[in-house]
This record gives sequence, structure tokens and C-alpha cells, in this order.
Amino acid sequence: MIARHSRIVDRALTRLKLRQLRLLVAVGSHGNIQHAARELGISQPAATKMIQDLELDFEVKLFNRTNRGVIPTVFGETMIRHGKLIFAQVSNAAQELDDLNEGNSGRVVVGTLLAASTGLLPVAIDILLADRPKVAIKINEGTNEVLMPALLSGEIDLVVGRLPSHRHRDKIKQEKLFEDHIVAVVGNQHPLTTIHPVSFDQIKPFGWILPPQETTLRRQVDHFFIDQQQYLPPLAIESVSYLANRALLQTRDLIGLMPAEVIAQDIENGYLTQLDWTVPFGQGPIGISYRSDNSLPPAARVFKQALHQAAQKR
Repeated sequence: MIARHSRIVDRALTRLKLRQLRLLVAVGSHGNIQHAARELGISQPAATKMIQDLELDFEVKLFNRTNRGVIPTVFGETMIRHGKLIFAQVSNAAQELDDLNEGNSGRVVVGTLLAASTGLLPVAIDILLADRPKVAIKINEGTNEVLMPALLSGEIDLVVGRLPSHRHRDKIKQEKLFEDHIVAVVGNQHPLTTIHPVSFDQIKPFGWILPPQETTLRRQVDHFFIDQQQYLPPLAIESVSYLANRALLQTRDLIGLMPAEVIAQDIENGYLTQLDWTVPFGQGPIGISYRSDNSLPPAARVFKQALHQAAQKR
């Protein structure tokens, strides 16, 4: 087994070319060798030969042929995933060199979930810029279902927000920063703002703004509704846009669910009102997700420290 592993590693180091990895990624994306070959500007026979050579070198089958094209085997999926990671690292290296050439002190690409975007993240960025005023920062906002694949493929250095409880946990490292909880919020004009406390029976006649179905919070909401005698909201708007959600709450008698960390400033400034109702679900850890210590560029390592400092200032 050790001899076979050493043999394959030696072949990969001496014979594997980036062009072959590009072809694998393209075939995985298109599900079709002909389309992938056209993208790379080579003939289909040449592309087929490149894949066959790879299968011989690695002693595995990378694709299964079907009537509709090709489907990656588990070995093919592994090679494609690592290929994407290699290309992301090459791109990051080129970008970092470009940043340094222009006088920037490194670059960090951050994925953020709603729970970290309004409070924790701005404070951490201030701390980072105080230490590295010329660092280049890129922020991508989304859900874990979008950000975690980008993290694993190397497009994002780290993700800040609600830590995933099940999916992706075995592939990433996590560092908890603090516990957050969910609150129910409404516009100041909402009839329930004058009721203390509010019962769920009083909430039932109103519509909701809900998180996407693929999120942990939405699954918790759905289970809660089922437990409430199969409750079905009269209106449900699915949205992750904070600005749109705030505008909807201010103009319609809807109920929104927000992380307390996110909504605190708007409540304090009088833009929205927190309902006097304890949300019986949604508590969870806010933290940092990343691939490994070795995967973080210098600026990202400094930013990770800044996030811990920002959490302590809460």
C-alpha cells in the first residue's frame, strides 16, 4: 500500500499538469468531454486521451460514461475538488503578489453570514486596518450552503457567522466566538408592539419573513410550526436580504426573525421593535470556519485574531 501511494505521488509530481486539472474541472462542470474540450481549445480525442492518461497514472477510474455524458466517480470528484483548490490557491497567490506590488499588505477574502455582518465584522475590520492599513479586504455575504463550498474550494479564506452544526463540520476547523440567540422583530407600527407579553396565539394572524429552507434556523422554525398544531402562516416571505427585510417590516405588519447581534442597533435607534416574545429556538454559536491553519494567508491569520478581539469587546 505504501509503495503504491509513493508511486502515485511520484507520478503526480513529475507528470501531472495544470492543463489536465483544468480539463477535469471543466468536464465536471459540463458533464461532457466535448464541451470541456471546446472550452480548453483542444480536440475531443485529445481530451479523452488526457483523461485516460490520468486514470492510468492514478490507477483509478475518474468518470463513468452514460448516454447523457460523463459523471465523476468518487475518485473523479476528489480530483476535481483538489483541482479547484489548486487553481484557487494559484489565483490567490497571483492576487496577493499584485496587492503587494501595489503597496497593499496582503489580502483576505471573508465570507459572512447575517449573524456577523452588522456588529462583529465591522469591529474586526477596524482592528485589522489599525494593524495593516493597506490590506485588501473582500467580503462575500450568503448562507452556509453557498459559503462553505467556496471555503472548501479555496475561494474564501474564512467564514464568519453561525457555525454549521452538521454539514461540512468534518471538513473544516471551527472556533467559537460567542453564543447568539434569535429575537422576533416588527415595525414600530405593528399592533403587537403594545402587548406585553405576546403569546403565540396573538402572533398567529400575522405573516412572517423567514430564512431560506436550506438553513438550520428555517428547519427549526418549521419544526416549531409543526409542533404548534401544524400552524401555517397566512403569508411567508423567504429572504436573506437585511435591507429588504427591514423595509418590509417598516411598511407591513409582518414578523421577522433576526439574530440579536444583528438587530440590536436598529432596535436601539428606534427603527424596529423587538416583540415581547421569547423565541423558543435558534440559539447557537457564532464563530469562525476555515480549512486549516496552513491554508490561511498572513492577512487572514491576522484577521482571525482581530475577530477574537472584536468578540471580546461585545
